[in-house]
Amino acid sequence: MADKQISLPAKLINGGIAGLIGVTCVFPIDLAKTRLQNQQNGSRLYTSMSDCLIKTIRSEGYFGMYRGAAVNLTLVTPEKAIKLAANDFFRHHFSKDGQKLTLLKEMLAGCGAGTCQVIVTTPMEMLKIQLQDAGRIEAQRKLMPQAVSSAPGAPVEVKSPTAMQLTRELLRTKGIAGLYKGLGATLLRDVPFSIIYFPLFANLNNLGRRGDEGTAPFYVSFVSGCVAGSTAAVAVNPVDVIKTRLQSLTRGSQEDTYSGVTDCIRKILQREGPSAFLKGAYCRALVIAPLFGIAQVIYFLGVGEYLLDFLPKRNE
Repeated sequence: MADKQISLPAKLINGGIAGLIGVTCVFPIDLAKTRLQNQQNGSRLYTSMSDCLIKTIRSEGYFGMYRGAAVNLTLVTPEKAIKLAANDFFRHHFSKDGQKLTLLKEMLAGCGAGTCQVIVTTPMEMLKIQLQDAGRIEAQRKLMPQAVSSAPGAPVEVKSPTAMQLTRELLRTKGIAGLYKGLGATLLRDVPFSIIYFPLFANLNNLGRRGDEGTAPFYVSFVSGCVAGSTAAVAVNPVDVIKTRLQSLTRGSQEDTYSGVTDCIRKILQREGPSAFLKGAYCRALVIAPLFGIAQVIYFLGVGEYLLDFLPKRNE
């Protein structure tokens, strides 16, 4: 982040707007990522991102690519706002002496931001994954009815639940803990992501600064956000695969279930090999790069400050 001081409301607005724009642009790729990560070797419906998107459009229509988007669009504002504002808060806290942050302090600030954001990220991801993967489960059961019929009472047709139905069912059966299934895996993904992303972005962005006291132009912030985001995304993709599978409540025919992070790692290594941890890495990089590139541009253009200028001041 830049060193300029920005009010908390402006940070929240910037993060929210950036999240809304970014999610709208890249959500279909995120859906492909979830479905590619969730399919196991014995039940492969999709061979690539493009194959997944084409089959999704054919079977579910254009808006099938946006299953679960409403959840993200609702919760991405507080999620991105918390992440960006928390990182700025910790960076400001660690740089009270006015000196440039060391790499260790930058990493600690990123760690704090990643830890704070899981409050919103975990339930958001939990609901989103069920909605995104419902089409894959339904398609698999249609293609392999014999596998389904062998299980007593197993339905061939699967009605896609809504986010509200999922939320009510989870709260009714498991309480608030139901929405936070996979919290440990989410922490293992988001904390290292932030530790990598924020220091890398800050240092890349500093390369484009105009003079010692100047700021980097917006296109440098965009490129820095894209490079740092895609790098961090690929680095933590193995944990994202684990998190996605742990949070999936519905399985396809003959697909494994997991009791925890360690059990998930062991079964994936035994049955699919190490390469399975890279499933969806390409999609994830394509999702995260523009998402954080857009976020940094909005943040550095000061859209939040501009909007706040239109609000009447209470003291006037």
